[in-house]
Order: sequence, then C-alpha cells, then structure tokens
Amino acid sequence: MTLLVFGKTGQVALELQARTDDAIFLGRDQADLTDAEACAQLIHQHAPSAVINAAAYTAVDRAEEDEATALAVNGTAPGAMAQACAELGVPFVHISTDYVFVGDGDAPWTPTDPVNPPNAYGRTKLVGENNVRNAGGAYAILRTSWVVSAHGNNFVKTMLRLGTERDKLTIVGDQIGGPTPASAIADACLSIADQLRSRPELAGTYHFSGANDTSWANFARAIFEEAGIDCAVEDIPTSSYPTPATRPLNSRLDCTTTQQAFDIERPDWREGLTTILTQLGERT
Repeated sequence: MTLLVFGKTGQVALELQARTDDAIFLGRDQADLTDAEACAQLIHQHAPSAVINAAAYTAVDRAEEDEATALAVNGTAPGAMAQACAELGVPFVHISTDYVFVGDGDAPWTPTDPVNPPNAYGRTKLVGENNVRNAGGAYAILRTSWVVSAHGNNFVKTMLRLGTERDKLTIVGDQIGGPTPASAIADACLSIADQLRSRPELAGTYHFSGANDTSWANFARAIFEEAGIDCAVEDIPTSSYPTPATRPLNSRLDCTTTQQAFDIERPDWREGLTTILTQLGERT
C-alpha cells in the first residue's frame, strides 16, 4: 500500500512514520492546508493507494478568534482531499474529534448521535466531516479524543513538567473521556485504510478512544504515580478553570462499531502511558 499522509510533525503523523516505510508525508511546507485545491492536486500528483489526513488546526482556544483559518484547514481542505480520493478510487481516512458533540450527559457518544459543537474548533471539524461524507468514495472519519504521545505538546508532557516544579496541582475533575495514545490512532488509521481498499462498503464515521474513561485529574494522578513524581492533585470543576473555548464535560466515545467493522479494540491508555514514559525516560 503506497500511502500519502497529510501531516509530518504532529503526534499521529510521527507515529505513522515509525510504522511505515512506504509512505509520503506532507508537512505544511509542502501542503498548504489553507489551499484546498492545492491539496487535491497533490493527491492526483502522487496517485497513492490510500490517503490519511493527520493534519489539522488544533489550537482550540485560538480558533475562537481565527475561525476562518481553522475552517479552511479543518473544513474545506479535507473535503477537497476526499473528493480527489473519490475521483481516484482510493480510501481516505480523516481524523476528527469528540468536540463535534455538545459534551453534556454521561453516556458515551455513538457515531450516529446528534452533533452540536460547543466551540469554533468543533464547528470547523464538523464542516470537514460533512464535506468528506458528501465527497463519497471509500472514506472513514475517525473521531478520537485526548491524544497523547512522547511527541509535541500534550497533557502527559505538561504534567511531567509541572509535576516536577510544584508540590500540588489543581486539575479539572469533571471532564470525562478516554486518553488515546497517538500510536494506537496511527495503527487504527493504517488498518482502516488497508481494509477499505478491499471493503469500500465499510465507509462511514467511527469512534476510537482509550479505555477506560477517566477524568483529567485522575489521568494526572496516574501519570505521577507511573513516573514516580510526588505531586498532589486537587480536583476542581471546569467552572474554576475558564478558557476562551468551551470544553465538553463528556468526551466519552462509544467505539463498538469500530471494533465490529474493523476488528480494532479500544487501546488501554495505561499501557500507552507506560510506553510514552519509557520513551521519554521518565518511568520509575
């Protein structure tokens, strides 16, 4: 399978690079994600056997003031990519987010639940989803949440830094979701892209997140325990930690259909955390 990946330095893109030798990775210097037509032309130029879009505008708070750019990257570009893939008859795997849901209640969101994004980032990602669906072809929209790895900026690395600087941290305890290792997302994307080549009828929207669901505060405790860091964690409500963009309280994702369609199980985020800390040299 000759793979074309949009994204080069992000968490999932880096994990994809570690897993395949037969792939072309397009960074922002090669693929201007604000130019949808240029992205489509790159797909026609390379004529791959599958495409994964691991690139996105992920600055959730900044998107509140820069929604136009976020919309171009998260909304318009994926639609053009999906259209090019449909024209070539190749699978397109697009990574999306739980932020397309309003984030209330406590039941895991299913792929068919009504969407109602609480912020600009979620709105732009929803436009991208709809554009990918409308393009037709063999596509998979993979919604995920709370991505972590040994790369880039993420919750694990932030906690490791702050935990060594302070004796106590206040962490939001009423947002619940599944921390998801970027390595597991990369594995899932590769498997889905490969299976869609022979089974295009599996096209659709799927969920993928780590198990079991937890809070940010409890996730922080697990990080400190595994890393041997002596830092106390105090739970606080979301209302005590205001941000420009509204965060969902419920990020739980029902991943049943992903397992049924592609035989991909939810990853154990604790095992993923152990691997991440080992890679960072932080495991006790």
